[in-house]
Amino acid sequence: MTIKHNQQIQHNHFRKDWQRRVRTHFDQPGRKSRRRNARLTKAAAVAPRPVDKLRPIVRCPSIKYNRRVRAGRGFSLAELKEAGIPRKLAPTIGISVDPRRANLSTESLAMNVERLKAFRARLILFPRRPGQHKKLDSSKEEIEQNTKDGKTTRKTGSVLPIANLTRAEAIGEVKKSEMPEGTENAYRKLRDARSEARLVGVREKRAKAKAEEATATKK
Repeated sequence: MTIKHNQQIQHNHFRKDWQRRVRTHFDQPGRKSRRRNARLTKAAAVAPRPVDKLRPIVRCPSIKYNRRVRAGRGFSLAELKEAGIPRKLAPTIGISVDPRRANLSTESLAMNVERLKAFRARLILFPRRPGQHKKLDSSKEEIEQNTKDGKTTRKTGSVLPIANLTRAEAIGEVKKSEMPEGTENAYRKLRDARSEARLVGVREKRAKAKAEEATATKK
């Protein structure tokens, strides 16, 4: 329903003190250095652990974006079970868990199980107390070697990144020169089929008249 007359806006006033309420962002360089220092402080506090947790690979929702993958909230219980990692142990070794998530395809289950196994193979577990190694802890030699070489990482995403395929890799484009050569012309075949369907009655009538003429000639 359209509005008639001059469409005036009722009971509004535009006499606010704009200059007193405007906000500026001239502190962006300072904020940038502050965030960087906070990241370095956090990395030093949790070292040698990474600052982030391992997250699963999930598909984006809707038909428009489901060709893309991204990091999910956490691994499902089925994925942890297939990888052989207890659900209560996973959060303690840097693996995010989402008990509400369910696997709707075997592909996602297999992909995330492989991701968990790759993480578990690279993982180095330090003992909670020095000199008291437990069953799941790494050996003393592995800990000493990686501590000397400085192989510990600050971000899990840099070791096991989540990468999307390019359009050519996802769709699998084929060049025209790589296409197999056909034995007949598809356009010509469609035109002939259409012509035969259109002239079927005319040709039957013509054949019937020709047969009658031949019978009359014999008599």
